[in-house]
Amino acid sequence: MAKKTNDKYLKKLARFKRRRKLRMALSLILLAISVAVGGTAIAFVAHLQRMGMLDILEVMLEEFLYTRELDVSFIVFWLLPVPLVLLFILIISVARMRKFKEFRMTWEQTAKYAIEAERRSYEAKREELLHSKRFSGLNDIVSPRVPETGEVQSFKQLCETFRMYAAKEHRLYYTEAQIRVFIASLAVSKLIILQGMSGTGKTSLAYAYGQFLGNPSTVVPVQPSWKERSDMLGYFNEFTKKYNETPLLKKIYEANGSNQIYITVLDEMNVARMEYYFAEFLSLLEIPDPELRYLEVVADVWDSDPPGLKDGRIKLPENMWFLGTANNDDSTFSISDKVYDRAMIIDLETRAQPFAVDAQVKPPHMTYDEFVRLSQSVQRCYELTRRNERRLAELGEYLADKFQIAYGNRILRQIHSYVSVYVACGGDELEALDDIICKKVLRKLLYKDTSQIQKALKATSKYLEKLFGEGKMPICREYLARLTK
Repeated sequence: MAKKTNDKYLKKLARFKRRRKLRMALSLILLAISVAVGGTAIAFVAHLQRMGMLDILEVMLEEFLYTRELDVSFIVFWLLPVPLVLLFILIISVARMRKFKEFRMTWEQTAKYAIEAERRSYEAKREELLHSKRFSGLNDIVSPRVPETGEVQSFKQLCETFRMYAAKEHRLYYTEAQIRVFIASLAVSKLIILQGMSGTGKTSLAYAYGQFLGNPSTVVPVQPSWKERSDMLGYFNEFTKKYNETPLLKKIYEANGSNQIYITVLDEMNVARMEYYFAEFLSLLEIPDPELRYLEVVADVWDSDPPGLKDGRIKLPENMWFLGTANNDDSTFSISDKVYDRAMIIDLETRAQPFAVDAQVKPPHMTYDEFVRLSQSVQRCYELTRRNERRLAELGEYLADKFQIAYGNRILRQIHSYVSVYVACGGDELEALDDIICKKVLRKLLYKDTSQIQKALKATSKYLEKLFGEGKMPICREYLARLTK
């Protein structure tokens, strides 16, 4: 603001200076003409006087005037105004120059005062703006703290209680295996993809789990136009000087100060490309140290910003999970291998049969810290057996040789963690291996030309039975059978 005012006054001052220079040049030209005409006249008269011809000129002039009846005063009247006018213009120009000099000094001083006033006004407005609140919602959030009750003794108890609660309170029926897969997936990754046909209870499962924990899930309907992080977190409006906060941003802020478990549901996550709007979240979730996972919210810092923001950034909370629901049809985008590798996948293809729940189900109180401790303890108690470790290694060599696909350290870590928690939930180790190998390893066969590897796919199905036992790994073998059709 001050800079614009300064430029305006400087332009006016430059215009006055140009006009002054023009007047001075005109005055000098008139003065030169006057000097030249007067000097020439004086020199001519002096020359006639020296030659003795001045008297003859006077006689000739008198005869000329007399014969034409012209009055001498008339001639003098027209001869004198020229130098008088020139002299008058010269005097006026000198006076105007002195007046402009005084005016310029006054103008420059006035301009300085105006610029200083504008600068002070701008700084006052900026100071007022910095102390105003651009986050209308975040400043008022108080994160709830749940006491460490320790009501959940095991993952098996958690699975059974949640299954009964979903049926009793929400009339949502899931098989024991589906609930085990769900809880085990939560222990492995902060990003979970629930996929399957419409109406199988994908969104309901995520919603019911939030209700079960006493902290309702945040449902974020993904829009087809989403392309960047601001679609999820909001943006700063330069016109209103306020930040348009989204419900997700408020939940992230609240979760950073709480020890509860927070569930965010990305409903219809693949109606837009997840690699675009969720790209920064994917990168941050890969950082081992949770204290380094920060999302940029605003580019600058105001004094009135909520204390949960650090240099305009907000921490991605450890106690928040992102559960995306996906339908695979013509109106959606396919989910990339990058997302699948980082996420745990839950297939909900069928609905379970209703079952009776007689007793009243009381949801337990469970904090995030309690869930982490429980997960770490089962990792030690239910490690993958050496026999299955060997089978897993042999399968990796076989797939690399036949199909040139391999699983890296990330998938191996996921397999070990998933199997441990699944077994702790009451499941079988081979059941867990069957499920996660199909979703994380054999899924990569989709990127191959299956018409060229039909024989190899059938041979792989027989190899699995030979490696793990007859009748074992039904999920993997059924998946391979679908690929051969």
